[in-house]
Amino acid sequence: MNILMKIFTWWDGATIGTLIDSWRHGEEVGQDAQGNRYFRGRKKNAQGNERRWVIYSGSNDASRVPAEWHGWLHGSGDDVPESNLPPPRIWEVDYTPNATGTMGAYRPSGALEKGGVRARATGDYEAWSPDQ
Repeated sequence: MNILMKIFTWWDGATIGTLIDSWRHGEEVGQDAQGNRYFRGRKKNAQGNERRWVIYSGSNDASRVPAEWHGWLHGSGDDVPESNLPPPRIWEVDYTPNATGTMGAYRPSGALEKGGVRARATGDYEAWSPDQ
């Protein structure tokens, strides 16, 4: 079943075509702390740019790409980010996945998932009526 999932799905890891393309036309340049692997093409295009891509370890969620690798993917620098990273700042926190659509998502007090009860409107609000 795992082979069939690789052939027909694109939302959970790389497809067979991407894996083959990475093997045939790319070279692995690095890996981040989450296990995502980064590749560059062996040939440059007509403009002299190289193709760069990521193979996620798990679901394909762009928020899982760290900032330094995001810059590298978009051609901000030629060097692999691991070779020129600044030291971590004291205020930096570890990565947390995007919680939208999960039980861990933020839900304010009036959200339906929390019972749908919110504080009553105060005196500064007056409902619109088409008769007025």
